[in-house]
Amino acid sequence: MRTHIVYAHPDNGSLNAALRDEAVLTLEGLGHTVTVADLYAMNWKAVADYDDFGPTDSERFIAAAGEAWTNASLAPDIKAEHEHLLAADNVIFQFPLWWYTVPAILKGWFDRVFTSGFGYGPTHDWPRFGDGVLKGKRAMVIVTTGAAEDHLSERGVNGHIDDLLFPLQHGVLFYPGMAVLPPVVVTSALGMDAARYTDTVKHLRERLETLTETEPIAYRKQSEDYDEHRRLLPGREAPGTTGFALHIAR
Repeated sequence: MRTHIVYAHPDNGSLNAALRDEAVLTLEGLGHTVTVADLYAMNWKAVADYDDFGPTDSERFIAAAGEAWTNASLAPDIKAEHEHLLAADNVIFQFPLWWYTVPAILKGWFDRVFTSGFGYGPTHDWPRFGDGVLKGKRAMVIVTTGAAEDHLSERGVNGHIDDLLFPLQHGVLFYPGMAVLPPVVVTSALGMDAARYTDTVKHLRERLETLTETEPIAYRKQSEDYDEHRRLLPGREAPGTTGFALHIAR
């Protein structure tokens, strides 16, 4: 079993760093081969631009990206991440929730690594939302947030955590085919005491120990549940269902 961890936190003395180390120890103890992309330590280039593609005559950015994929002329750091992803059975994304989303360096990882030809294609019939290059792999998010659990509930001021993570889990991870497991969410992360840290590590270990048997979030596949206009087919949802919940089979 191979697991690739994409990790984004600048402080190596942080709670995130401690949880990253716990995850690596746990997975290796389970027999996994673990690779870690520590984006800050790697000084990961976060901006997708023409420098990623090598020589190109294409003035259009997406065309240049596709040409680089076809010609195997993508930047070496992108190629290395492609190799890790294609070799992995599981991919874990760990980060703090900053301004309701991932840190910019992780967004830049997605922008550069999920490039044309790998993460998406130029045509309407390109496989996506449940199909694609990464189909057959399992993805899981480990996210820390300073907000309390109540703040991230149905009536919480921050909105429900499932809604906040939907664009990432559905729109980025499920899009190229990965099966997305329910996230590990660590709330009230600031000033965590020893007792809560012990409980958090216990929960994280339990989730990692059951990585291969946990049921993925039941996102609907584009190839099965949507019409030619990419609209959900009638009758698929329970009465009264709206919003993001439409795209999860209940």
